[in-house]
Amino acid sequence: MTDLFSGNEPPQTGREVLAGGAVLLRGFALPHDKALIAAIDAVAAISPFRNMQTPRGFTMSVAMTNCGAAGWVSDGRGYRYASRDPETGSPWPAMPEALRGLAESAATQGGYPDFHPDVCLINRYAPGAKLSLHQDKDEREFTHPIVSVSLGLPASFQFGGLRRDDPIRRHALRHGDVVVWGGPSRLFHHGILPLKEGTHPELGRIRLNLTFRRAL
Repeated sequence: MTDLFSGNEPPQTGREVLAGGAVLLRGFALPHDKALIAAIDAVAAISPFRNMQTPRGFTMSVAMTNCGAAGWVSDGRGYRYASRDPETGSPWPAMPEALRGLAESAATQGGYPDFHPDVCLINRYAPGAKLSLHQDKDEREFTHPIVSVSLGLPASFQFGGLRRDDPIRRHALRHGDVVVWGGPSRLFHHGILPLKEGTHPELGRIRLNLTFRRAL
């Protein structure tokens, strides 16, 4: 298990293999972080962050919004993709080119040169927020990878296997890190442990996560 950094270490770069078809690209998004944050702000100005309800009636600790051709939503009806923001009644904001370009470039570096995302889920974590172990399986097919970009506070990423009780490894995700997984690991269980308290120089007391998918 990798320990989270204290905040004083220099940014890391490089490529780490997490599993078959899964890689961690250290610092890959750092040269573009300001453009990514500005793009997220523009999306949230149209479709604000909100804490969705699970089908069982619980409120998610992670706040979320979306951009692209559809958005992932959760409510009493279940988990699904919807073409319109249920809070505004309007289509989700178009995916900014800064986001799309970064996702496609990271996918290529991860071994998936033909990835062209049509949706981007944007999660906002405050200290204490978490994402339980789950599989990304609401997409129409699973031949395309997942690209996940971390910004802001560091997080402890759990990456397991196809079964929920498979062994889990933890990886420290820092500002600018990108995880790409697909192929044999596309349906691996993954999650985020409760975010620890801290302050990031760019984003303050939050972590932002961009998850790019081909959903439709």
